[in-house]
Amino acid sequence: MSISLEVWGEYALFSRPEMKVERVSYDVMTPSAARGLVEALFWHPGLRWIIDRIHVCAPIRFTNLRRNEVKSTISARAAHTAMERNRGELYLCTSEDIQQRAALLLRDVRYVIEAHFELVPERAAPGDNAGKFQDIVTRRIRRGQCYHQPYFGCREFPARFRWCDEIPPCPEELKGQTRDLGWMLYDMDYSDPEDVKPLFFRGKLEDGVLRVPARDSGEVRG
Repeated sequence: MSISLEVWGEYALFSRPEMKVERVSYDVMTPSAARGLVEALFWHPGLRWIIDRIHVCAPIRFTNLRRNEVKSTISARAAHTAMERNRGELYLCTSEDIQQRAALLLRDVRYVIEAHFELVPERAAPGDNAGKFQDIVTRRIRRGQCYHQPYFGCREFPARFRWCDEIPPCPEELKGQTRDLGWMLYDMDYSDPEDVKPLFFRGKLEDGVLRVPARDSGEVRG
């Protein structure tokens, strides 16, 4: 069972993990970001979303932006210590911890996400089946329903969406071209909750289409 989802927005930031200080976006949406966006529309423990292709339907354009970020985090250890000793601060003072960072963003993005789902038998209810889920997700997308606002990489960059009946044409600058995107984030491996690892694959944009390999294809590496 599959879907074809058109998404668009003013800005997007799909951060490259090798950039530690300033945020730099990948050239296109990553499969993990696409999965997160689809799950914002319909998530159920009895199914697993798999991204097949991402079509780039607008020219790839970058822009610079300075963003306010909080440089600190509250760790679980600090919270535990404060609870035990009955003293300490369990909050962040944004006026003290705030800092500005430059970010290289994508602007005026538009994609078509082609995805399908697989049932997870051990988590599905007895009455769950693929046809039922297909009807639900199709109806939700066509009605513009979502569990929470989908976004492009960061919550301040909202994404609009609709069911895609016909894929928009590829931008002229991408036609007939193969663009090597380098090692791209595929998704996170949550098989061991104590040791979550990132997965990568060699991304290539061919005629404006990013084809996502299967998890067990050998192209995906930890």
